[in-house]
Amino acid sequence: MKVRLCVCYFVKAEKLTPGGLPVRTVLTSYYKSKHFKCRAHDSFNDFTSPDQAILCKDSNQSMYCQLLSGLVHRHQVLRIGAVFASALLRAISFLEHNWVHLVNDIRSGQVDPMITDPECRSSMSMILSSPNPCLADEIEEICSRPSWKGILYHLWPRTKYIEAVVTGSMAQYVPALDYYSEGSCLWCTMYASSECYFGVNLEPLCDPADVVFTLMPNMCYFEFIPLGENGKWLMDVGEEEEVPSDKLVDLVHVRRGCYYELVVTTFAGLYRYRIGDVLQVTGFHNQAPQFRFICRRNVVLSIDNDKTNEEDLHKSITAAKKLLEPYGALLVEYTSYADTSSVPGHYVLYWEILHHASVIKDTPIPLDAKVLQECCIAVEEELDYVYRRCRAYDKSIGPLEIRVVEPGTFEALMDLFIGQGGSLNQYKTPRCIKSNAALVLLNSHVKASFFSPRDPTWIP
Repeated sequence: MKVRLCVCYFVKAEKLTPGGLPVRTVLTSYYKSKHFKCRAHDSFNDFTSPDQAILCKDSNQSMYCQLLSGLVHRHQVLRIGAVFASALLRAISFLEHNWVHLVNDIRSGQVDPMITDPECRSSMSMILSSPNPCLADEIEEICSRPSWKGILYHLWPRTKYIEAVVTGSMAQYVPALDYYSEGSCLWCTMYASSECYFGVNLEPLCDPADVVFTLMPNMCYFEFIPLGENGKWLMDVGEEEEVPSDKLVDLVHVRRGCYYELVVTTFAGLYRYRIGDVLQVTGFHNQAPQFRFICRRNVVLSIDNDKTNEEDLHKSITAAKKLLEPYGALLVEYTSYADTSSVPGHYVLYWEILHHASVIKDTPIPLDAKVLQECCIAVEEELDYVYRRCRAYDKSIGPLEIRVVEPGTFEALMDLFIGQGGSLNQYKTPRCIKSNAALVLLNSHVKASFFSPRDPTWIP
């Protein structure tokens, strides 16, 4: 039995160093290698997309062809996958804007003229070997519905699970994926980076919030910088600082409940390389420690003495966005910025909000200003003691601001970073914006701005 996998994988055009050496992302390197191109047939890992669509350098043409392939084989698909949850949501958005063209291709049996890549056209012409008006009518009926809740399940009814990274900053996308998949199981199977493959999730059926990884010692030599326990950092090592060897802990000496920054020595030649990920030991599988991904050390907001990391930011926004639910609204994406252009400086959150009723029509329904102000308060109440002291007592930080941006703003942000050399396949929305060009783009799409109407609670 074939287990067809509808994928959203992409390559990035490589660059050359001044010495002529090719530079490319690890996934692009794999997709272009003989290990991928000449792989043996695997009936449990059979992609709906032809390799030519995955290897197409134009991400829009690649996306179009991969979605078209998936729709043609919709009754055979048992799994849907992308590297990161963000890429899968980008595919859903692309489908929302292009399903009419895709349906026309299936109905006519001909590829849309927008597909100009010769290899993509050739491979897709073989898939669209003849007109299929019945299939086109099925897809048109589904995509024309007033709500896209459960759209993945309706388009691919035999899907057993969705596979993508949903930990760390990707946890933000879990509610949106639940909405579009109507609660289908989300699998987060691996922990890896461009530097090395680290470990696996031994319980892929677990809730995304409970995902832990078991590191595999044959991948590299693991060491750890102790950071603390119970959420309190005991050691503050700068990102560029060299860590004394006597401060490093190896894999067998980590302790349950403690936080560590990951350091690796790899077969490829990296020596004591700081990955920048903060992990917490949650338990053990036999004698092997298991880790929960917490955050990236280099994502932090700071105005005064405050230091807000990615985990704190995510927790606070997770609490605040619940206030949107009674209004049928969904926070689909966010980022932040420490605005020091005024005194005192303040935190700025950029929110893209989607109302469930506007998933198809793309007609945003405005929320009452009081609701967004309450969201500002909820975020501040969840931030740590130091931030709340600076806000309520020291007055060294101004009221938190939420800037609501137009639908599609974060797709434009993704396009900006990809245009600057980023990879669509490995793109992650930065949780703290430091690029002037990105700030200009975000601010140009702001629809409304809301400030926290009061100080957060602070008890000396």
